[in-house]
Amino acid sequence: MEKTEDQINGEEKQEHALPPMALNHVSRLCRSVKESIDFYVKVLGFVLIRRPQVLHFDGAWLFNYGVGIHLVQAKEEDYCRLPDRDHLDPMDNHISFQCEDMEAMEQRLKDFNIKYMKRTIKDEHGTAIDQLFFNDPDGFMVEICNCENLKLVPAGSLGQIKLPLDRHNPPVELENGNHGGQ
Repeated sequence: MEKTEDQINGEEKQEHALPPMALNHVSRLCRSVKESIDFYVKVLGFVLIRRPQVLHFDGAWLFNYGVGIHLVQAKEEDYCRLPDRDHLDPMDNHISFQCEDMEAMEQRLKDFNIKYMKRTIKDEHGTAIDQLFFNDPDGFMVEICNCENLKLVPAGSLGQIKLPLDRHNPPVELENGNHGGQ
């Protein structure tokens, strides 16, 4: 009896299943590592941590919320690779952080005189998501959102989503309207 494509793919997935993974860090090229440290520590609450001494280049490591940010001092010839500091486009490259108090975060941006774009979008069920977009000192866009308001609905890969048990996760629609998550 021949195996179906789904059976073959299912066996292939079992044999080559990935170990648990999560976002470890984001690396950012900086015009000034000191300015970027100040921004990520004071505005976004990251904590400066020690880097391995074997790294013989100017930079810094920050950590909080289960995510690391690695800052690397750009050489002058690398400045052309850095984004425009005044460009804010939600459809452009960015890193997004989940926030449980959007009003407090917006006030923080105001307190630090950071130019930002605010928007609220609603899905087809009327679930609202608030978003704040702004740039770090090097022009890399950052989004702060309450995207956990949106339910994760697998599209054809039911059972493949892996959620860490020790973290706050968005709700997941498992099947027939059943919901997982916290």
